[in-house]
Amino acid sequence: MTDNVYWRRVAAPLLIVVALFVVWEASCRVFDISSFILPKPSAIFVTMVERFPALWPNLWQTIVTTTIGFALSLAIGIFFGALIGMSRLAYDALYPILVGISSIPKVALIPIFVVWLGAGTGPAILTACVISFFPIVVNVATGLATTEPELEDILQSLNASKLDIFWNVGLPRTMPYLFAAMKVAISIAFIGSITSETIASNRGIGNAMLIATTNFDMPLAFAALMLISITGVIFYFLFVMLENRMTGWAQRNKKTR
Repeated sequence: MTDNVYWRRVAAPLLIVVALFVVWEASCRVFDISSFILPKPSAIFVTMVERFPALWPNLWQTIVTTTIGFALSLAIGIFFGALIGMSRLAYDALYPILVGISSIPKVALIPIFVVWLGAGTGPAILTACVISFFPIVVNVATGLATTEPELEDILQSLNASKLDIFWNVGLPRTMPYLFAAMKVAISIAFIGSITSETIASNRGIGNAMLIATTNFDMPLAFAALMLISITGVIFYFLFVMLENRMTGWAQRNKKTR
């Protein structure tokens, strides 16, 4: 990584975050803003360190439910994406239904999930799954649709089956689209888990934040928000690293951009 690229990707975002916290801290002190309205960043960091032993089990619970829900959405999304991308009949029959399901506000589904599974981990996993599978379906189907018909014709003339074409051509073409979808879907799944925890759970970082606001403990609520933000960034960059490793062939000019 060149110095210029390092500056742009690592140092520049960190400096912007530090500058934001400096302005935030100064504004709270200059205008004497109550910690009940907007806690100082210094107070939030102190609270986050002091209360981390209590916050960590809740954050870990959310990470686990998000991971399970995302894994389910990945399996379902790849299945339906492959089906829709390879079959015009499946596209015409299923795509409008999937769009309809995706259009439903997932918050409205959480009470139904609670009736089905009871309050707790189950609704959080199901919400993470339902909210994140549609981007995977769309991107997998789009990746398969980019396969040139001429290439398929050539492979079919060589007696390649549909499974051979999918495995040797369709799947590699789909990988960049799949990883692009996964980077978005993991963040959405994380949001889904937290949303469910704020409504129907007695565990998780969402529940911890809800309890903090109920007790008017705003530094703790902001500390939970800070941990959520940090975890979301870690999730995203984990998939960026995985994407770079698995689809480096599709990003040959990325290092020089």
